[in-house]
Amino acid sequence: MKHATVSVDGTRLKSLLDGVNQFGFSPETGGYNRLAFSESDMACRNWFMEKMQAEGLDVRMDPVGNVFGRFGPADGPCVIVGSHLDTVADGGAFDGSLGACAALEAALALRDANYAPSCAIEVVATSEEEGRFGGMLGSQAMTGQASLDWVNSARDSDGVLLKEAMRVAGLDWARVPEARRSPQDVKAFLELHIEQGPVLERAGCAIGIAEEVSGVCYLEVQLSGVANHSGTTPMDLRCDAFAGLTDISASIPELIAKLGTEQSRITIGKVDLVPNHPHTIAGRATFSIIIRDTSRDVMCALRDAMQRRAEDAAERHGLTFTLTPKSWLDPQKLALELAEATEHAVKELGLTYQRMPSGAGHDAQTMQTLCPSGLIFIPSQRGISHSPEEYSVWSDIENGANALLHTLIKLTS
Repeated sequence: MKHATVSVDGTRLKSLLDGVNQFGFSPETGGYNRLAFSESDMACRNWFMEKMQAEGLDVRMDPVGNVFGRFGPADGPCVIVGSHLDTVADGGAFDGSLGACAALEAALALRDANYAPSCAIEVVATSEEEGRFGGMLGSQAMTGQASLDWVNSARDSDGVLLKEAMRVAGLDWARVPEARRSPQDVKAFLELHIEQGPVLERAGCAIGIAEEVSGVCYLEVQLSGVANHSGTTPMDLRCDAFAGLTDISASIPELIAKLGTEQSRITIGKVDLVPNHPHTIAGRATFSIIIRDTSRDVMCALRDAMQRRAEDAAERHGLTFTLTPKSWLDPQKLALELAEATEHAVKELGLTYQRMPSGAGHDAQTMQTLCPSGLIFIPSQRGISHSPEEYSVWSDIENGANALLHTLIKLTS
């Protein structure tokens, strides 16, 4: 077989992607709702397993909901390739799902070409990558980073326990350690993903090759004051939780300018006010703070500075203050040898590319702690993601899928 002649079947890939996106679609918003361990998420996983089984792959689901389809030798080490199927609330059609579908299509293209890999290829659709419960449970369990203590206590932003969500989904949280993979079993991990940012589109590049991935620090802050009448309470006698929140938010640009880098991001993304009423001063504000950077030291400095700013704002407005660490993912440098393999594949395909960091977290950063890992990006139109407006043009999708396919050939020849 001449490797250069192998390519993905775009029609089959589109059918796979459309099949995944029949689950969780919202006609009202145009977004997708496959929250981790929800009914739509698990239905999608079962459908994906059925598709892989129908194509002759050896299929299984592990104790945390990761779905695998094995192609090639039944025994021995493997290269794992894929991404996730879960979404954020009202997410887009490509985030995660493209990588899982492209991985399956790559395996099918190799099968159709009578390719015999030197080691098995395992297509994976990972679970709970979007961090509903604060981490990346699927890949963290595979790499032994999901402790039972954490799984037992983790909750989502609405207070739902992870272990309860798993129980409803038919999974046993106490079996999480059984999902751990041995380094001897996994030679490499490879993931295709939309960029979720504007860099590739702006540069006119078809492919991004990630060299490192930002870490993610997730904090929950609660400011408590006094709910009171908005008309009768003088401004200087208020204990306004929302005013404390706005002070903290306003300090973010200054903190990044002082302590951060070009890769620093601080986001207040979810806010709950009590009571949430037009004529009442907010007595309590509970909100998330997400800190990202490619340097652990910078992340720590920003986290400590944000805590000091929160304490200062609480004192200034007469509030009590609590800060709860929800999760921490270290930044991670990805495997140089996989980046080079992708670069060679992309050059042979005649595609433009650039090396780049990833500002978003991905399973590849977690898997790097187990095995050499690589991450391939395609452009996102206008850099939009985590939104119904998320979009990538089909020619870019096929280019990315072929880059994934030919990198996989280099890893298994």
